[in-house]
Amino acid sequence: MLIKIFNAKPRSRKAAKINKIKTFLSLSKQNPRKKLFPPLQIFAFALIFISFFSACKKIEEKPKPISKVATFFGTNEKIGEPFGIAVKADEIYVSDGENGRILKISKSGILTVFTDKLDTPSQIVFDKTGDLIVADSGSHTIRKIKPTGEIEIVAGVENQSGFADGEAKSALFNAPIGVAVLENKIFVADTYNDRIRVIENGAVSTIAGSLQGFADGIGTLAKFDTPCGLAILPDGTLLVADMNNRRLRVVIGGGGVWTLAGNGDWDLIDGTLAEAVLVQPTAVSVDKTGAVYFTDGNAVRVIENKIFPIVKTISNERRGFSDGNLRDSRFNRPSGLAFDEIGNLFVADSENQAVRVLTGEEIGKTLSAEEIENSRIKPEDFRKLAEPRWSYNPPDARREIAGTLGEIRGEIVEGSDQVWFHNGLDIVGGYGETARIIRTEKILRPVAAENFATLRELVRFPTLGYIHLRLGRDKDDKFFNDKRFIFTKDDAGKTNSVRIPRGTKFNAGESIGTLNAMNHIHLIAGRSGAEMNALDALELPGATDKIAPVIEKVSLFDENWQEIETQNQTARITLSGKTRITAKAFDRMDGNAERRRLGVFQIGYQILKDGETPVTDQQWTIRFDRLPEPDSVKLVYAPGSKSGATGETIFNYIATNKVSGNVANEDFFDAAQLANGNYTIRVFAADYFGNTASKDLEITVNK
Repeated sequence: MLIKIFNAKPRSRKAAKINKIKTFLSLSKQNPRKKLFPPLQIFAFALIFISFFSACKKIEEKPKPISKVATFFGTNEKIGEPFGIAVKADEIYVSDGENGRILKISKSGILTVFTDKLDTPSQIVFDKTGDLIVADSGSHTIRKIKPTGEIEIVAGVENQSGFADGEAKSALFNAPIGVAVLENKIFVADTYNDRIRVIENGAVSTIAGSLQGFADGIGTLAKFDTPCGLAILPDGTLLVADMNNRRLRVVIGGGGVWTLAGNGDWDLIDGTLAEAVLVQPTAVSVDKTGAVYFTDGNAVRVIENKIFPIVKTISNERRGFSDGNLRDSRFNRPSGLAFDEIGNLFVADSENQAVRVLTGEEIGKTLSAEEIENSRIKPEDFRKLAEPRWSYNPPDARREIAGTLGEIRGEIVEGSDQVWFHNGLDIVGGYGETARIIRTEKILRPVAAENFATLRELVRFPTLGYIHLRLGRDKDDKFFNDKRFIFTKDDAGKTNSVRIPRGTKFNAGESIGTLNAMNHIHLIAGRSGAEMNALDALELPGATDKIAPVIEKVSLFDENWQEIETQNQTARITLSGKTRITAKAFDRMDGNAERRRLGVFQIGYQILKDGETPVTDQQWTIRFDRLPEPDSVKLVYAPGSKSGATGETIFNYIATNKVSGNVANEDFFDAAQLANGNYTIRVFAADYFGNTASKDLEITVNK
């Protein structure tokens, strides 16, 4: 049975010719005998782009080239979760998925609430009459908002998920995320049904897609995996950010589906359309020159309209928040893109809770690192967002802590980069024990559950993350009786993934899964990229610590990491220049097993003359109130430091370096700055509860 598909009428002989090329490309995916050689396929891609855009845009003035990134909104007032974005004249509309709102922001930065009566709005777009079309993922509907604010359901049944074509008001969707409009048609990325659908003349039909997976082809022969953002070319060709397939896909008028860019591998590699590798494309938009911009992981990328198009990353690929130079700018899960009439590209920067703009104009504000740091939520405010409880039942029963934020994972050895910071709090439980949500939240990431059937299986909510679980199933891998978890199986009938749709809600105390063989929950406190120390950001009933950290040894090294003899720590050591000070230390908590070694909360040192008179103030150089920059792990830990699920734990801190939050600097104690004489280096280690230990090392300065 043929499915109903959309057909855009060719507007010229050129358009008709290109439609034939597209159809041939899609058919070639299905018929190996007609399969194109890669160079010819790339040439055809280029022809499609150039033919459509160059002819109709030459007469228009080119927008000023994008050269920088600024923050348009989100400095003093945060948006819960900016996701979709649309531009209408001088007004920027943004969907706030966390708070169920659509916000309207003027070019002068004045914010008004357009509506707050939605569930979890995602992509938004204006139709030709000026109405705002919204994919309201949490209610499983497509809605229309009039300029007056009046809301109506265009398609879908409110709060009922499923899959059904037919009359629009009785059709069923499953948390649709993407929408695009062409004339009287509304295209929908029906995300968790893995289909592309169209609403036309009061009815819903499926254009392409069937079961979750990957396949190019026609109609139901094609497969998608969590399709998200949509964009439309002038001829009706649909671009799809196929998130979990890590590809940009194309859907043409005959229902044919083919891959524009990405090969399914997981990475961020630029190159030709066939060679480029994508992370997780979420949003896609096309500018007036025909260039295709898309968000991918934490980066913004582009396929420029050139004879031989390539995928190029134009922002920094690392997660973060920084304005200024385009290539150095950093985003954090950008989820929406929209151009204004003069070529400014507005970005819904979801985890940074801000609207950013890629521009060549004077618009927005270039934030300093200090302004960004000051805008972050403080632990004392984070604690107020929920009642105290542990991640198990009973909620007030104290549990053992097995790991804290900032601890090293892996081992510092020469030539290896397989080390990272522990970004959460490990709370011990029993194998197969039920893990509980500690704060009422809803899922916002389109792909929130990852690493299925591994020891690092996880789910990420907006402000909390839970790792080392069997999501939605018990210790025997039997499914919970809970439709919020969507499981898929391979051809052999084996379960191979779990998804939790965007907009899915969980209340504090509800079960999320069971513990796997790691026998603990790794609990992350704070939004991605702004993780905080959970001991500081959460109130855990009965958690106490009266045990001071232990400093096992203080060592000295020169600038080249040659150790200065400190074996006899009762004798004086002579110094004359720049010196590194390291402290081998660990912490314990009340109720923990004696063998359990935890990282310390902060490290610092002070210099005293003759062991009594302070020459310098006591300075805390390393602090784990929140997660440091990922690549600063080797500025915190000296060679030989290591920790993991098994084996010995060694925390050897470089006390002279400065690492805290977004500060990460190499530094030294410089004996040359002191007068000759006898001094004491006093090293401090403290835990979060204020217990402090110190250890002295006697030195003589002789320049």
